[in-house]
Amino acid sequence: MSRAGVPDGEAGLAPEHCTLCPRCCGVNRAAGATGWCRASRQPVVFRYGPHHGEEPVLSGINGSGTVFFSHCTMACCYCQNHPWSQACRGDVLGVERLAEVLADLREAGCHNWNMVSPTPWLPWVNAAVETAAAGGRLPVVMNTGGYENVKTLERFAGLTDVFLADLRYADDDTARRLSDTADYTATARQALRWMYEHAGALQVDDDGIARSGLICRVLIIPGYASEALESLQWIRDCLGAGVAVSVMAQYMPAYRAIESAPPLNRRISYGEYERVAAAVDRLDFDCGWMQEFEGETEESLIGYKMPAGSSTAGS
Repeated sequence: MSRAGVPDGEAGLAPEHCTLCPRCCGVNRAAGATGWCRASRQPVVFRYGPHHGEEPVLSGINGSGTVFFSHCTMACCYCQNHPWSQACRGDVLGVERLAEVLADLREAGCHNWNMVSPTPWLPWVNAAVETAAAGGRLPVVMNTGGYENVKTLERFAGLTDVFLADLRYADDDTARRLSDTADYTATARQALRWMYEHAGALQVDDDGIARSGLICRVLIIPGYASEALESLQWIRDCLGAGVAVSVMAQYMPAYRAIESAPPLNRRISYGEYERVAAAVDRLDFDCGWMQEFEGETEESLIGYKMPAGSSTAGS
């Protein structure tokens, strides 16, 4: 063991000047210091297992092999995952144990390794994937809120096969008030450009399961449907129709939004939903999904266009 109980093989993974996320706190995590996200020397995982609630090309029949990491780099006031994203609950898993988790997910028949909010832990994730891949590598999904440092994406360019990335806001003031992320818009758009240039359009195998590419999620937030419209327009204008777009209508008040003032304390209205649905039709993306109004489960993900060669249909 190295200092502070960190295994010798992992001593060099914790950054001594952390710039993994766009906040670039610069703290010495190897010495136990914590920055904005409060991540320290080893990964914290809240839960893992087959997940059937993702887009059809990820969930397939056997589920997406999701690993939910604690310590998010955003602080959304409506986050449904706040017990681990912001309260940082979970178990410490070193590289060896994380690799065992990935092997277990592969043995369970999962179609991919789906890393949910992995940014503070990318050095460990990369090492764990390399270890687990000795028994067979699954496509790696980077499931992110979109707030990413392009230099970090470049550093780990060989890790991710499929990017599942949000484009949550089109106005930095909204991002600051709702997610404590004042520079979100330009940062996320720059990251999405890189992801699309690097991974390209969504590619699926003969069974309709994603092998590579970018899927961009756009969440309709009550009172902020205009930002979803602006994000969709930006994707179409700046990235093109080839981006697979997943429009989410599942917003439910959670965490601090439950006690907040309108509009965050309600579901989206049908009028808001219709405005965004009309834009999706007009912009004519090559493939993607849109949740039905008030959909809450995977059954509400309806495929309006599926990737070429896909045999997986939305429910």
